[in-house]
Formats: sequence, structure tokens, C-alpha cells
Amino acid sequence: MLLALQRHPRYLVLLAFLLVGSFFYLSAPYPTVEYNAQTVGFPGDPSLPSRVQRAEKAYTKVLEKRKALIKKHGPSPSQVVLFPPDRRPWPAYTVWDFFPPAFNCPHELERVGTLGDGGKWTCGLSRIAQKPDCVIYSFGMDWESAWEAAVLDETEHCQIWGYDHDKKGFGHQISSLSFTKGHRTHYQRHVQLGPHDAHERSDETKLYTLETVMRANSHTYIDILKVDLESYEFETFRALLQPYIDAGQPLPFGQLQIELHMWNGRFADVLSWWELLEAAGLRPMMMEPNLVYVNYNRASGAELVEYTFLNIKGNNIFIEDPPTLAEGPSARK
Repeated sequence: MLLALQRHPRYLVLLAFLLVGSFFYLSAPYPTVEYNAQTVGFPGDPSLPSRVQRAEKAYTKVLEKRKALIKKHGPSPSQVVLFPPDRRPWPAYTVWDFFPPAFNCPHELERVGTLGDGGKWTCGLSRIAQKPDCVIYSFGMDWESAWEAAVLDETEHCQIWGYDHDKKGFGHQISSLSFTKGHRTHYQRHVQLGPHDAHERSDETKLYTLETVMRANSHTYIDILKVDLESYEFETFRALLQPYIDAGQPLPFGQLQIELHMWNGRFADVLSWWELLEAAGLRPMMMEPNLVYVNYNRASGAELVEYTFLNIKGNNIFIEDPPTLAEGPSARK
């Protein structure tokens, strides 16, 4: 090689140029996103609208594929069963194949909280990490609060309101947090999210609509709504979503985490319910079968699945950047 360089000096100049260029390229700092002091809560992200648009374009293709799958196994929705029996012709599907999480989260998608039961797939937690007015609701607490504890740990201002019809409070993960983080939690017992209000003394299970709970807390918007209603989600969300669809208004939350329970359901009912969610602007980004339930109820199958939805209507923090300080926080949700 040295002999070749001696015979052709111009190659030596080229080699030196490549070596110097490589040195500066490799030693340059990794590009990072800088916070813009003119925005509230999060830096500008000029490519966010286009990412949401591309994700929606890809999702519309799934709608046509769903129609084709229904035609193949129906051909009408009323003829499709949720879980085909183990006998001929052994159709290769379950109800979940019709509703894949085909919308791409436009931010980081991570499983927040513990592995196994308690953790939740969450889109864009960084978007609310410093949001001053971050509000989160959690209905159906049970005994596990790993997700809530992780959210408090990874955000500066998020306040979490927890509700359950029976449990006395958040799980032990919240009580083990420092006072400054645990102080951002609020809990109320004997409250279950429902399709209508029914919380008189004579009502055994106290039902509250989301609108009633938000009004009591003086809230107009929720960043993340987490729900586990043990199969009452179908009736509850039909009543919750329809008024917003009829009025042409965006839903009052940016992201939905919900466990679906396919106990004694019918495919046609599930399909119409799912299409209601889509009409309201909800798009599924992630799903996770409840394998703990499958393990303990092997004869029943995968009847429980957790979904994470993004609301693509309105101007929530997950699909649009915050306003400038001049516009003020009231300019957006």
C-alpha cells in the first residue's frame, strides 16, 4: 500500500481527507432534542403531525382487511364466533385477529411498571413527563399499582385519581413512594365507572359516569384514562362515547388503557362496539393477552386482553405540540 501511495500521491491526500472526516464524524456528540423555552411542558416536534397521518393511513388498510376476514369466516358478522370450537373445519382465527393494534404510536412505546401483571403498555410517557397540568384517572384498582407508581416516578407533575368499588386504596407500590410523589395521588372508594349515575344509598354498587367524576374534580381533560371494569366496559363506553360522536366533539382524554373481557359475548356486538371506538377517534396501538388468566382458566381460552388506544381527534398532548407561552395553557388540552 505504501508503494502505491508513493507512486500516486493524490491517493495520499484522499486518504488523509477520509481519516480526518471520519474522526470528526465519530467524535461529534449524539444529536439530542433541546427543550424550547417558548413551549409549555414539552419541546417542539415538527414531524409529529406527519407521523400521526402516516399511522392513520396504514390503519385504514386494516379496516378493509377486517371486512375481508369477516366475509371469509362469516360471511356476515352474526355468523362469526368469538372463539371457533376445536373441530372441523378448524378455522384459524380468534376474535382478536379482527382487531389488531395496527396504529403506530408516534412516540416511544414502552411497558411502564412491573413485568407481568400490573405493568401497562404506554405511548409517549415522555410527552407528559413535565406537563404542568397532567391528569390521570385509574378505575378498577384491584391490589396492583405498579403502573401508577412508575408514572409518578417518571413524571414531575402528574396527579393520579384512583377509584374502585371495593378496594380501600392504591396498592403497596404507592405507599412506598416518597411523600412528594405519593402526595400526587387521590383515592376514592365505592366508585365504579358506569353508563349512568346510580349512587344513592340504596344502590349497592355506586355507579358514576366519567362526566360526573370529572365535574366533581373540576377537570375538563384527562391525559391517560386507565380502566378495568370486568366486562362492564362495553355498556359503559357505549354510553360514554355516543354523545361525543353525535356532537362531533373530541373525547375528553388523550390515551385509553383498557382490559376487554370476552365473556359470553357475540362477535356482531363486539364489532359494533369497536367501530364506535373508531368513530370516536380511538386507535389501538398495543395489545397484550392476559396470560395469567389463560393459565388459570385454560378451558376458557384467551378471553381477556389489554389494549392501549390513542385518541387522534382534538389537540391532546400525544398528537400535537403544546402552545407557546404567549398562547397560554388554556389554548389546548
